Amino acid sequence: MIQVEGAMKTYGRQTVLQGINWHVQRGDFWGIIGPNGSGKTTLLNILSGVEKPEAGEISLAGKPLPSYGRKALSRKLAVLQQDGLPPMAFPVRQVLEMGRFPFQNWRGQEAGDGAEALLNEIVSRLDLQGLENKPLHVLSGGQRQRVALGKVMAQQPEVVLLDEPTTYLDIRYQMQFMELISSWQRAEHLTVIAVMHDLNLAALYCDKLLALREGKVVAKGAPSEIITPEIVKSLFEVDSYSVIHPDRHVPQLLLRNEQGT
Repeated sequence: MIQVEGAMKTYGRQTVLQGINWHVQRGDFWGIIGPNGSGKTTLLNILSGVEKPEAGEISLAGKPLPSYGRKALSRKLAVLQQDGLPPMAFPVRQVLEMGRFPFQNWRGQEAGDGAEALLNEIVSRLDLQGLENKPLHVLSGGQRQRVALGKVMAQQPEVVLLDEPTTYLDIRYQMQFMELISSWQRAEHLTVIAVMHDLNLAALYCDKLLALREGKVVAKGAPSEIITPEIVKSLFEVDSYSVIHPDRHVPQLLLRNEQGT
């Protein structure tokens, strides 16, 4: 679905990404992990077409990424930033309708009559009933993030890019949001790539992990291969224990202090 070959990105004299080679298959759920400044968001920006690499090639569904026009790319790929949507005055239903932009003509009209049913389904799936006429600025952070997800769902993309989507959410909403993403991914066989800071959440929901440090790929593979004390130490310079989650049977980290107690 996505092929990254020798991608390199610099800002001035600073090289942010160096020779990234990565293949993402259709239906994969990848998490990108690594310390601050490792190039995670830059890689996501390159995948979305927001930024261009100085070297290397990015292809989507067998075509070079730069060959896609704006609307054509929006039908294939959607991006959800960590801050989701700002607290603006637009009502929820109108924000969801904005997600249909790739399918509308210059007058904002869409051929066919399936959009209304799709939006109603999204409202039901995300439990937004009763909020449709409310402006975003009166919603909680968790509610706004669900609306942001609904807008992305309305695009009906094949690939979804998430940049630290749970950063501003408490534990309850973090779990709720990741469950919504995971169920949508399975139902539609989506390809999902998420920049993740919480390694335990990443292990719970991502099928595969890409670990970056100083713009280079340190490791890639299943969470059981990546969430290990050795790799975590090489990435973050912290000591940890790895235990198996009793329900999901994936690794979870326990941090050690300097005394190892």
